[in-house]
Amino acid sequence: MRDTRESRLLLVLLVAVAFALITVDIRGGERSPLDGARHAAASAFGPVEKGVAAAVDPFGDAVAAVRDSGDRSRRITDLERENMALKQRLGSDDRNRGRVRDLDAMLKTAGAGQYGIKGAQVIAIGAAQGFSWTVTIDIGSNDGVRRDMTVLNGDGLVGRVTTVAPTTATVLLASDPKFTVGTRMEKSGEIGFAGGQGDNSLRVELLNGKATVHPGDRLVTFGSSKDKPFVPGVPVGEVVHVDPAGGGLTRTLQVRPFVGFSKLDLVGVVVQPPRQDPRDTVLPAKPEAPKPAPTVTVTATPSPSASAQPQD
Repeated sequence: MRDTRESRLLLVLLVAVAFALITVDIRGGERSPLDGARHAAASAFGPVEKGVAAAVDPFGDAVAAVRDSGDRSRRITDLERENMALKQRLGSDDRNRGRVRDLDAMLKTAGAGQYGIKGAQVIAIGAAQGFSWTVTIDIGSNDGVRRDMTVLNGDGLVGRVTTVAPTTATVLLASDPKFTVGTRMEKSGEIGFAGGQGDNSLRVELLNGKATVHPGDRLVTFGSSKDKPFVPGVPVGEVVHVDPAGGGLTRTLQVRPFVGFSKLDLVGVVVQPPRQDPRDTVLPAKPEAPKPAPTVTVTATPSPSASAQPQD
């Protein structure tokens, strides 16, 4: 349509009519004279709207799916986070269960030897403290710990206290080459001295060069004057090798300590010695040797052959 004076007048007239119809429709409400026309328009254009809606719905579903997938992704992420937390808690619970077992074993050892102990946790290790084989524990003079006290755990002898601060203490481990402790052989009572070798083994010199010793024999601490630095009866280790007797004054043994020095966690400082030497009573009972399986004897009786049958 060309932009003329007539076209502009027509446009103004149409706008005026439209406003008039809107006013009539609003005032008429449900009784509006335009209600029938509105229904007719809906009937005419409804199928078109439905077709357009059907065409648009897949995109709407796709958008909803993306939105839902985002929600699902967040839920999956939340579940994975919760799963990880549960695994960490489970790992923590496993560690706690292990520590409970260690504590129970240590209390049994202390009870068997009648040692009064203060429980402690290893919080640091090693070379930074000036020794090759030391650990720091989280109790000190404020807890009654003093220098030259015996340190043990549920397996046996850990070492001795060398330095004490108000809230911490340093323990020289039995594996250190500068470490020495008097020992007593189980049953025979042979006395010797055990020293660390910087690894997971001890070297023991028995005072009796002719002592009879076998692999598997066990040792405990002999004890010190006034129970410092060592109380008696603490399990030390098990003989793994006996050097040949060379006619010397001593007998040399290689001993595997009961304590695993590389995995120390909970330990106990003996703050009260036993009233009497427990000797071998703190050692755990040896496992029984498996009984040999009974020998089955099968006796076979040969049946008589046909040729051996009597002839008529």
